[in-house]
Amino acid sequence: MRRVLRQRAERRQLMKAEPEILEELGRLRARVPGVTGALAASADGLVLAQDGAGDGAEGVAALTAAALGVALRLTDATGRGGFRELLTRGDRGYVATYAAGTATVITVLAGPRTNVGRLHLEARRSGARIGQLVDGALERPEQG
Repeated sequence: MRRVLRQRAERRQLMKAEPEILEELGRLRARVPGVTGALAASADGLVLAQDGAGDGAEGVAALTAAALGVALRLTDATGRGGFRELLTRGDRGYVATYAAGTATVITVLAGPRTNVGRLHLEARRSGARIGQLVDGALERPEQG
């Protein structure tokens, strides 16, 4: 019961950070030509904010959580340290996931002509900023 109450309180705290997270996702899209959508989600697949990710954001967040689980096991099994990022390239573009703080990730959708170096640079910066926002929201006691 305590866990459920704590999770509800955390979700309320995270919702207060949503406008700032959404603003950062919008800045990321503006800085990287070819980015078609971005979302921030908890490591377990809860969408915190989305910008242009379309109606399937919940599905993308759930798949991101599944891929994150595999990536975590892979980096651990190979002795490569903690998860930082995951890049998938398809015929019509990229899906990239970046660590954002202690319990959050951002997933970015980009077209096939996107400059991947620029994508990495800007998404890492956005991930760091969003991580600060989320971690900060979780550290603040809820004002009831």
